[in-house]
Amino acid sequence: MNSEESSALEQQVRDLTARVWQMELALQAQGILESPAAPVQAAAPPAEQTAPAPPVAPAAAPFAAPTSVEPAAQTAPWVTALPSWTRTESAPAKDTQSLETRIGSQWFNRVGILAMLIGVAWFLKLAFDNHWIGPLGRVLIGLLGGAALIAWSERFHKRGFSIFSYSLKAIGSGTLYLSVWAAFSVYALISGPVAFVAMIAVTGFNGFMSWIQDAELLALYAIAGGLSTPLLVSTGENHEVALFTYLLILDVAVLVLVALRPWSRLLFATYTGTCLLVLGWSIEYYSQAQAGRTAIFFACFFLIFAFAPRLVRLRDGAESAWDQLAVTALPLINAALGFIAFYFLLDPFATQWAGPWLAVGFAAFYLGMLRLPAIGVMRAGGPLLSGLHLAAAVVFITIAIPLKTQGRWLTIGWLVEGAVLMALASRLRSMLLRVLALICLCLGVMALLVVNPSASLTPVFNQRFGTYIVGIAAFAVVAWVASHARDESQTDAGLSWQGIAGASVLIINALILIAAGWEIHSFWWYLSWRGDMENFHDYRMYAQFTYSAFFMLFGAALLSVGFWRRSQFLRWQALFLLAVSIGKVFIFDMGELRQGFRVLSFIGLGALLLGVSFVYQRDLLHLREKGNESP
Repeated sequence: MNSEESSALEQQVRDLTARVWQMELALQAQGILESPAAPVQAAAPPAEQTAPAPPVAPAAAPFAAPTSVEPAAQTAPWVTALPSWTRTESAPAKDTQSLETRIGSQWFNRVGILAMLIGVAWFLKLAFDNHWIGPLGRVLIGLLGGAALIAWSERFHKRGFSIFSYSLKAIGSGTLYLSVWAAFSVYALISGPVAFVAMIAVTGFNGFMSWIQDAELLALYAIAGGLSTPLLVSTGENHEVALFTYLLILDVAVLVLVALRPWSRLLFATYTGTCLLVLGWSIEYYSQAQAGRTAIFFACFFLIFAFAPRLVRLRDGAESAWDQLAVTALPLINAALGFIAFYFLLDPFATQWAGPWLAVGFAAFYLGMLRLPAIGVMRAGGPLLSGLHLAAAVVFITIAIPLKTQGRWLTIGWLVEGAVLMALASRLRSMLLRVLALICLCLGVMALLVVNPSASLTPVFNQRFGTYIVGIAAFAVVAWVASHARDESQTDAGLSWQGIAGASVLIINALILIAAGWEIHSFWWYLSWRGDMENFHDYRMYAQFTYSAFFMLFGAALLSVGFWRRSQFLRWQALFLLAVSIGKVFIFDMGELRQGFRVLSFIGLGALLLGVSFVYQRDLLHLREKGNESP
C-alpha cells in the first residue's frame, strides 16, 4: 500500500469516526444510549509524508438512524449538522378514518346489531311456534343470554375494543327487552307494571354504563330502549298520566346528561322520540275533556326542550354539526311544534279569541328567555341563541296579528309592528331586528295593496284612505329612523340604513299616488257616475283629467322639495313622474278628453315644463357647483 492510499484510508476512518460520534450524541440526547466515549482520532502522519488526498466519495450509509427530528426551534445545532441520511421525519397521522375503515368498523357493526336483534326475535318466535321449551324457560334463556352478552362485552371493553363492546351491550339489552316483552305480552307471566319496571331497570343500567364509560353510543342505546318501553308494554288502553310522567322523567334525565356531557345527539334523539309518542297518543286517545291535563304535560315537555339549548354542553374546540343544530334548529322546531300543540288543544269555539293571546304568550315567553344567561353553550352560541329567541318572539307577535284581526286592522298591525321594530333595530344596532322589521313592512305593503278590501265610495273620509295614511306614516317613521342611523360595518352594506331610507321614500311617494288615485276615482264616481252607464264617459273624462293634473302637481311639489332640500334623489323621482305625465297627456288625454279639458291639460303641462326648464337652465339654486348636493 503506497502513501497516497494510506492517507486516503486514514481520512475515511476519521470521517467515519466523526459521523459515528455525532450519531452517538444524537442517540444519547434521546436517552437511547448512555454517554459515549470520546472518539479516538487517528494519528496524523508526519507533515513531510502527508500528500494531498484525492477526493474520495463518502462511504455508503450502512443504516438510517432511527431518530426523529425535533422542530427547528428546539433542535440543537449539532443535530441539524447530521448528514441527511441520519434524519428521518415521521409521516403525520391521519385524523379521519378512510371510507373502508368506516364501512368495516361502523356501518357493518350497526347492521350486525340489527341482524342479531332480528335473529333473536325470530328465534323466540320459532321457539314459541314449535313449543321446544316452556314459556318460563324461554324467558329465562333470553334473560340469561342478554345478561351474559352484557357481561362478556366488558372483557372487550377492557382490552380496548370499545365499539365491539358497545355492540354486544346493544344486543344484550335488546334481548333483555324482548324477553321481558315476551313474558308480559305473549305468556302473561308478569303483569304490566312489573314489565314496565324491569324495562326501566335495563334502561337505567345502560344509562349508568354510558355515564361511567363516557360513551354517548351507549346512552343512545339506553334512550332507544327507554322510548321503546311504552310501546312494548302497551295494553291498548289510555294511560295518559303514566305515559307522560314516564316521558317527563326520561326527558329530565337526558337534560341532566347533556348538561354534564357533550352529547348533543342524545338531545335530538329524545326530542324526536318524545314528539312521536305524544303525537301517536294524541291521534289515538285525545279528547277535549282531557285538554287541561294534557296542556300541563305539553307545557312541561315544551319547557324542558326550550331550556335545553341553554344548558347543553358542547364539545371543546371545533363544534360538530349536532352541536350547531342544538343551538339553532332545536329552539325553532320546539317553538313551532309547541305552538301548534297548544293551538290544537284549544276549543274550536274559543280559538278566535284565545289563539291570538296564545301567540302573544309565546312571544312574551321568548322575550323573557332573552334575560337568561347561556350556560354551557359556546361563546358564539350565546348571542346566536338570543337572536333566535328574539326572532321567535317577533314571529309570534306577527302571527298574533292575523289571528286577532282581519282586513285593514291586519294591515295596520303589520305596518306599525314593522316601524316599531325598525326603531328598535336602530337603537339596539341589531341586524336581525332590521331584517324582521323589513319582513313585517313587506307583509304590510302586500296586505295594503292586495288584501285590503275596497272602501265605501265616499271620497277621502273612508277606511281605505285612513289605512293608506297609516302606511305612509309608518314608512315616514322608517325613513326618518334610517336617515339618522349609522351603519356599523361594511357587512351591513346589503341592508344599509341609507338604502332603507331611500326605499322608504320611494314607497311613500308610490303610496301617495295610489291613495290619491283611489280617492279621485271615488270622488268622480260619487259625483257623476254612480253606476249609471250613460254617465260613464263623463266620469272617465273627468277622472283622467284629474289624474293628469294630480301627477303634474305632485311632480312639481316633489321637484320643489328636491330643490329646497338639495336632494338629487327626490328630483329624479319628480322628473320620472313628470315624464309619466307627459306620456299620459300626449298618448291618452289627447284622444279621451274633450277640447276644453285637452287645452287645459296641454297648457298646464307646457307651463310646468317650461318653468322646470328655466330653473335648470339658469341654475338658480347653484346645483352645478360641486359639494352643493345631498344624496
